Amino acid sequence: MKNDGRRLSHETSETIRRMAVRRVREGERPSAVIQSYGLCRTSIYRWLRAERRGGDKALKARKHPGRKPALSAQQKLQVRRWISGRDPRQYGFDFGLWTRQIVAELIEQKFGIRLGVTAVGRLLAELDITPQKPLRRAYERDPVAIEQWQQKVFPRLRARAKRLGAKVFFLDEAGVRSDQVLGRSWGLRGQTPEVPTSGQRQSVNAISAVTARGEFWFEIYTHRLNAAAFVELLGRFLRGRKNRVFLVLDGHPAHRAKIISDYVQRLQGRLELHFLPGYAPELNPDEFVWNHLKRQGVSKKPLRQGESLRSRVQADLDAIRARPALVRSFFRAPSVAYTTD
Repeated sequence: MKNDGRRLSHETSETIRRMAVRRVREGERPSAVIQSYGLCRTSIYRWLRAERRGGDKALKARKHPGRKPALSAQQKLQVRRWISGRDPRQYGFDFGLWTRQIVAELIEQKFGIRLGVTAVGRLLAELDITPQKPLRRAYERDPVAIEQWQQKVFPRLRARAKRLGAKVFFLDEAGVRSDQVLGRSWGLRGQTPEVPTSGQRQSVNAISAVTARGEFWFEIYTHRLNAAAFVELLGRFLRGRKNRVFLVLDGHPAHRAKIISDYVQRLQGRLELHFLPGYAPELNPDEFVWNHLKRQGVSKKPLRQGESLRSRVQADLDAIRARPALVRSFFRAPSVAYTTD
């Protein structure tokens, strides 16, 4: 049975070469020796010639250089710079997401080197570039305002809250539907799996507020959020609170309505509203409450017949409230690291 010597490690090949040459020097026939290893008949003659010319060192394993890379190290780094923090439209492509095919086309345009998609995949892995689901970012975002909020506005707000004994809460709302996307499941090719669920669609809305110390408040409601409803929710949020509250929230129209500002003025400093920069939801730690609920909570499981979505959401939010350490962990995400000292 013939063996493919190319599949052997360098160390194993070296050992076989040394043993085979020694056996021949001790009187065995070369053909019989190489046959015992199951390798190509002509190999042993090359080994013998190499040993005669260069001695024992000629049998030592050497690292094979392999095929010369299509791209130089400098060109590979350039590919990494093209992709990092940019999208293909900046190079004249119509599509906004990087694919191996687009990378291959860009390399051919810039370097005149044609690579297949498999080779591009290996190149991207070598450059530590992996396939990822991108985050959506609105064109209307103001990077300057975001940086100001992180570096100056919020640190001053936090220092003032500490001086006045106020608590800083982050607030956000979300909707939950019983027919939301279930995620992925395995199944036979061409046979889409079916998940039995209720045909009666249910939806509820919820509002929550969190602090970096792990405090958590929430309410569930079914009506549409408008200014009047928000006033009622703020009243419930403040019920029983003795400390002043600095509430950080987004610029939803219901949050900025005149009746809200009038309501806050009537509280005579008990409550202050501070608005996040526009189109920057990632700055709000309370966003991670909804991310956790929709990914980890029982609310995402299909409803059984006669089951209430509201009770599901209530159970999930009660579970979050019972775990202050979990709430504190929401503040350790990189996008909201600015909120902690």
